[in-house]
Amino acid sequence: MKPINAMKNVPKVHMASPMLAGILYASIWLALGAILLSSMLRWGSMQETQLPLYSLIVHGCASLAGGFVSGRRSGMRGWYYGGMLGIAYGLLILLVSFLSTNTGISGRTFTMLVETLLCGAFGGMIGVNTKRS
Repeated sequence: MKPINAMKNVPKVHMASPMLAGILYASIWLALGAILLSSMLRWGSMQETQLPLYSLIVHGCASLAGGFVSGRRSGMRGWYYGGMLGIAYGLLILLVSFLSTNTGISGRTFTMLVETLLCGAFGGMIGVNTKRS
């Protein structure tokens, strides 16, 4: 029987692209936020009219987390990688919402794109500065 310490030699998965890692983490945060909002709608006192505001908050947090991971993985120019991640995330969300519910471009869409850009860039700046030397 092998000792418990035998798991030390298992290779770790490493994504080479900081953008891909950031999109993955942003998607995880988006899924957790969607579950939280659904729970609040079902079992909480939240009304459906409040959903657009809270969904913007979830998108901002997801973009911030993705920008943080992207900036940390890049090691330099965190605002650039985080901002590009925010734009990519926002466009991906826009594409999914257009294909699923046939929504068009509106003022809320522009607000969401600007918010994801700014939150992603801020997360990237924080992520670069937490990189270990």
